[in-house]
Formats: sequence, C-alpha cells, structure tokens
Amino acid sequence: MSSDVEILTQDMVRSRARVWDFVELMKPELTGLSVLTALCGFYLASNGPLDLLIFGFTALGTIMVGGGAGALNQYIERDYDALMKRTERRPLPAGRLNPTVVLWFGTVLSITGILLLTIAVNVLTGFLGALTFVSYIFIYTPLKRVTPLATLVGGIPGALPPMMGWTAAGTQITSGAWLLFAILFFWQMPHFLSLAWMYRKDYARANYKMLSVTDENGRRTSVQSLLFCTALIPTGIAMTLLGVTGITFLWSSITLGIGFVAYTLLFVKYAGQNLELKRIQANLYSRKVFFASLIYLPALMIIMIIDKV
Repeated sequence: MSSDVEILTQDMVRSRARVWDFVELMKPELTGLSVLTALCGFYLASNGPLDLLIFGFTALGTIMVGGGAGALNQYIERDYDALMKRTERRPLPAGRLNPTVVLWFGTVLSITGILLLTIAVNVLTGFLGALTFVSYIFIYTPLKRVTPLATLVGGIPGALPPMMGWTAAGTQITSGAWLLFAILFFWQMPHFLSLAWMYRKDYARANYKMLSVTDENGRRTSVQSLLFCTALIPTGIAMTLLGVTGITFLWSSITLGIGFVAYTLLFVKYAGQNLELKRIQANLYSRKVFFASLIYLPALMIIMIIDKV
C-alpha cells in the first residue's frame, strides 16, 4: 500500500514538474509584462464601462501569442542556450522536453492566440499580434547572431502589446497608442542593455553579436542606455499634454524618469575606465539600472491607470 502511494506521489511530482516546464517555455516574466502593458493600453483607450469580455479575450490572446513566441524562441535557440550558464537549465537544453513537442506547442499556441485576437477582438488587434509574433521569431531571433542592431529591432515586438490593447478597446491607432509604443520601446533599451552587460560573457560564449559583447569597456552600452532612458521623460510628459493622463501622472513620470536616469548616469560614469575598481562599480550600476527598470515600468503603468483622463 505504502509503495503504491509512493509511486502515485512520484507521478504527481513529475506531472507537476512537466507542467512547470511548459510554463517556463512561455517565458512568464516577459509574457506577463506584455499582458500588463496590453491591458493598460486597453483601459486607457476605453470610453465608458469596461468591456470585460473583450478585456478577457485580449488578455488571453496576448498570453497565447507571447507564450507561443517564447516557446518557439527557446526551440530555435536551444543549442545556444546550452552554452550559457543563465539558460542551460531551461527545459530544452536540460533535456526535460522533446524539441518536436515544443515546436508544436509553440506553433499551435501562437496561431490560436492570433486567431482569437482576430475573431473575438478585432482584425487590427489580430494583425498587430501577428506582427509581434513574426518580428520576434523571424527577424529579431536570428538577427541576434548577426548584428548588435538586433536589440533595436527586438524593441518593436516588445513595444506592440500596449498598442494591441489600445486597438482592442478603441479599434484604431491614435496618438495615445503611439506614445505607449514609444514608452515601451525606450524602456526596453536600458532594461535589456544593462542585462546584456551583466551576462556579456554568457552571450560571448554562445557567439551572440550583442553590443555588450563587442563593446569591451561598456562605454557604448552605458551611453545608449542613458540616451533611451532620457527619452522616457519627454514621452511621459507628452501623455499628459495630449490628454491621455492627468497632472499626477505628469509629475510622477518626471520623478520616476529622473530616478531612472540617475542610475544610468552612474553606469556611464564608471563604464569605459580601465581601473579594476571602476569596472567593478560599472558592473554594480548596470545591475542597479536593470532593477530600476523593473520598478520604473510597473509603477508608471499603475499611475497611468490611476490618473487616466
């Protein structure tokens, strides 16, 4: 009897672990961020009572497109992930899932998500979902092994979800949708560049052509982070000037932007110097820029929702 219970328990543990492997394939952190920004765009574009049914379809479709793209990205990069310490324990390089199963899982999930957005929401939102998927899988993913410009290209699919949410509620792309796109695009640069600098040895080991790999001392990486980070401040101001948000958001976005820029300035200050202590400090502040980015965007979105006009 006890052996039967033990076997059943082991089967349950394995089943639970397998489910979590599929969840990990969907890159829940990135997908969750995409859903958050899409729903923020939906709320900002809504006039009158919130359409909860379309709201739910938008969330589900975004999860499916983002999760499917994440799975296919890991399928394509499985051999390179095995070379990087940061990714070597993912389900495919660790051998916990079959590549063919992952290929089908990602493909079916993505296509179903695009169809759901097209049929249950509207054609424009479905088109933007398809554009997000295609640009991420067929342009950004292979480009990472060709040129550092891949980071800029990757900013496009990363910035489309709030525009999808906007069109899901408003059915057209207006200035507010473009401002949300710009905020996400600008935010991604310091967020990803600081992460890429932290793991530059990993990227070099897998032969990715990231800026952090070709930039020996971090000067170009830090300066580009600063430029895009600074661009967030006038973009946030424009949200209020164009009547999307109120005065509370205006001052909050400026305050958050200045704090974000301050950390990036310290990254710039210490990057590019050959003294070992300075390089250690540059590494420290690149990490702080990354964590500051994790605070900045959710805080900005929450205040944006609270202070919607």
